[in-house]
Amino acid sequence: MDIRYSTGKEPFKTMTTEELRKEFLISNIFVKNDVSAVYSHIDRIVTLGAMPVDKKVKLDKNIDPMKDFGVDFFLQRRELGMINIGGDGIVVADGVEYKVNHYDALYLGAGTKDVVLESVDKKNPAKFYMNSVPAHVSYPSRVITYEQANHVHAGSAAESNDRTINQYIHPDILETCQLSMGMTHLETGSVWNTMPAHTHERRMEVYFYFDLPEDQVLFHFMGEPQQTRHIVMHNDEAVINPSWSIHSGCGTSNYTFIWSMGGENRTYTDQDWIRTTDLR
Repeated sequence: MDIRYSTGKEPFKTMTTEELRKEFLISNIFVKNDVSAVYSHIDRIVTLGAMPVDKKVKLDKNIDPMKDFGVDFFLQRRELGMINIGGDGIVVADGVEYKVNHYDALYLGAGTKDVVLESVDKKNPAKFYMNSVPAHVSYPSRVITYEQANHVHAGSAAESNDRTINQYIHPDILETCQLSMGMTHLETGSVWNTMPAHTHERRMEVYFYFDLPEDQVLFHFMGEPQQTRHIVMHNDEAVINPSWSIHSGCGTSNYTFIWSMGGENRTYTDQDWIRTTDLR
């Protein structure tokens, strides 16, 4: 498991391209029959990816619970959300089988001990994208299908941000300690996300970009509103955004992204908006 330590506002202003990418960019998320894991000390969020092809894989395959978290098993004091962006999959958690099909989500409450992931068809393997945050209460685990998510249309083609926000792990859908998670899809011809930009000092966020053609790129903007920097991103990559940072992106093509938040609250609209003309 890769461990990242939090970077403050002042050091951020002087970081090179390589330093920014090393600290905030998450690549190689999906590896055949394996589980990747990046542990950030920013609100102690863990970003994981699993792509079981012709084998079942254990969620904690590359995690040492006692060494890494001081607990007996990974989710002893954590909750976890996942969205499957690949072929249909199956997750068995403490003996309970959950069918997690394409674009479905699964929430696992704190205290879930044994988690095994597999694909229904090895020729079209599941790709489980996951985030985990600390939790002090155990809420029931459940699948949230794509149909059960809240689908909120936003933006317009004229603004180059015609998109649908799909809210899965959200206060209107189910109870969690602090995790929120959803997926935003941009229509053809739309390339901007989260603009006008905002921050939320009470929550951090991880963006995972996918459905981006391999010959296209995305410019993810972050930093204080008057001290912005960018990271060039490719398909199936994620970026860690501190609470003091904006998080906005513009692609050379349309794309889809998964947003995941942890922090003091789960109020989706708790945002500090920044006028576009005030950005620097």
